[in-house]
Amino acid sequence: MRTSNVFNLGIKELRSLARDRLMLILIAFAFTFSVYVGATALPETLNRAAIAIVDEDRSPLSERIVSAFYPPYFLPPQMITREQMDARMDAGLDTFALYIPSGFHRDVLAGRNPAVQLNVDATRMSQAFTGSGYIQAIVDREAAAFVGRHQSGSTPPVELVPRMRFNPTLDRSWFGSIIEVINNVTMLSIILTGAALIREREHGTIEHLLVMPVTPVEIMLAKIWSMGLVVWLACALSLGFIVQGLLAVPIEGSVLLFLAGAAAHLFATTSLGIFLGTAARSMPQLGLLMILVLLPLEMLSGGMTPRESMPAVVQQIMLAAPTTHFVMLAQAILYRGAGFSVVYPQFIALIAIGAALFVFSLARFRKSLSEIG
Repeated sequence: MRTSNVFNLGIKELRSLARDRLMLILIAFAFTFSVYVGATALPETLNRAAIAIVDEDRSPLSERIVSAFYPPYFLPPQMITREQMDARMDAGLDTFALYIPSGFHRDVLAGRNPAVQLNVDATRMSQAFTGSGYIQAIVDREAAAFVGRHQSGSTPPVELVPRMRFNPTLDRSWFGSIIEVINNVTMLSIILTGAALIREREHGTIEHLLVMPVTPVEIMLAKIWSMGLVVWLACALSLGFIVQGLLAVPIEGSVLLFLAGAAAHLFATTSLGIFLGTAARSMPQLGLLMILVLLPLEMLSGGMTPRESMPAVVQQIMLAAPTTHFVMLAQAILYRGAGFSVVYPQFIALIAIGAALFVFSLARFRKSLSEIG
């Protein structure tokens, strides 16, 4: 294997990518607008939920509860009558409708444990699930604070003081932006290498390579380093200008250590892209294969939900996926400020998985070249 051949073939791949405007637009979109949207529009977060309140009590306590609902979590409450409650929810105007009965204030002060009714439009699943807990906490908090001013309650024997580590303000953008960068690194590295191989086949240049003094290893390594370099640079720029700059997400650990882990991850995912490029015969087929591969890699790697909440069998299977170790590495470094002594097992796993995928993809690539020849 000659290094000069690998370098020159890689330059050829970069020039070919530079002429593909749609692919360049995809790269720019994935690491700018997509990261920003992923950070600021998480679906499980309550934001400007529509709520209506039926206040038949008209008391200081009920007015206090009404005033506790405000943006950005809720829209200003709509004060309605009991007769309007069901009709407005049937029409989809309200996600929540809170009914405060007459005598609520009196019963609370008398210790009778009165009930309030909360109607929820469960078709809006993300807001319905999260918002119900928010409303329960708001009503309990305001009632307890109001009663505390009128009754002398006993001091609880234990006081729980929560300490929010790594994200003290519970800002959702801190989580969403990093995960979006991780997912886009995986997606684009597979797409670019797979598309580069299919582009060679569709344009007929793969036959030209077969008659040149280059080996399959050189061709494959050229595609891996060139496409991996593009994604690596885009990841670094996105982390600096979008995540740390525009979104103002604090990075606790070493960015260089994270980028080193990204390079190891790209070695594995670009090798996987070569394999998918040999399995697919056209770009539409590659797109269909990407759906089958990307969804498990992104949803079961621990980026969307903790791995501990998944079935044990899934946890064990996903240890063979490079994204699982990359997510663990990225979160440890960027969120918790971990050093190499903490994340070196993830580096070893990424290199081992990448080497296995490279050997497997190379065998498949050689077979596809022999079929063409």
